[in-house]
Amino acid sequence: MTNTEQPTYKPEDDEIDLGELFAAIWQGKLLILAITAVFAVAGVLFALSKPNIYKSEALLAPSQAESSMSGMAAKFGGLASLAGINLGGGGATDNTQLALQVIKSRKFFEYFLTKHEIKPELMAWDKWDPYSQVLSFDPDVYNPTTKQWLREANFPRQSEPSLQESHEVFIKNHFNVSQDKETGLVTISIEHISPVVARTWAQRLVQDINWVMKERTKAETSKNISYLEQQLAKTTIAEMQTVFYQLIEEQTKQLMLAETNDDFVFKTIDPAVVPELKSGPKRALICVLAVLLGGMLSVAIVLVRYFANK
Repeated sequence: MTNTEQPTYKPEDDEIDLGELFAAIWQGKLLILAITAVFAVAGVLFALSKPNIYKSEALLAPSQAESSMSGMAAKFGGLASLAGINLGGGGATDNTQLALQVIKSRKFFEYFLTKHEIKPELMAWDKWDPYSQVLSFDPDVYNPTTKQWLREANFPRQSEPSLQESHEVFIKNHFNVSQDKETGLVTISIEHISPVVARTWAQRLVQDINWVMKERTKAETSKNISYLEQQLAKTTIAEMQTVFYQLIEEQTKQLMLAETNDDFVFKTIDPAVVPELKSGPKRALICVLAVLLGGMLSVAIVLVRYFANK
């Protein structure tokens, strides 16, 4: 019987020779340099093609009016619930959170967009001249003289951007709001090619959210007072009459606070200013990433070619 010899497995057969890798890379150094140079040039051109973006920020704090109203709600919330009304007893924090959600909503953005007519600055900007302080518009998109939209859009988009499209662009590219969990302070920031537009929008957002929340509270409070007066007229029980009188008094106080306080939800700690320095783009970072991407891709191509030929 003949003995069959089995092949001997050598672990070193699967080991990668680093010297061989370096030799392969060295042989393909010209290709690596060429590809990396192409990516570097492309990165520089891309970085230079991006316009400067400026960020304007406003630092806000929950106003004293909100704190006073939350105290009233906490004190008389039980009585109000017995009477069948809601004083919004969540407190100043809940009112602040509500305002933060309102300011990001499409309903508030529609009011802001219509009131200040910012759609061209939002959807059709082209260049900003820092010397003349003039924002120019893309002639293929919008004609500021005739106020006519000229862009070519694919269905369902129209020549003039819709409310939904404008809101998406505003939230994604221009607007940000955040709250510090420890201090409760709120930061509203606007990014735009024009530093003047960025500051103007940030200021107007603070003013408008205070006004919208104030009008909302005034409407709710007036409705509550009317309801309480109706219930007061229907009851003959002295104890219930006392409860209604107390609730009417507190609702009237809330109405007075809303009518007399312009900083109804947010009080400005540090107002928005015209930024002098750009916040983006990070051109140096773009160039570095382009060089790194080109280098890694070129090395991978050289190694794949080397082992494929081998």
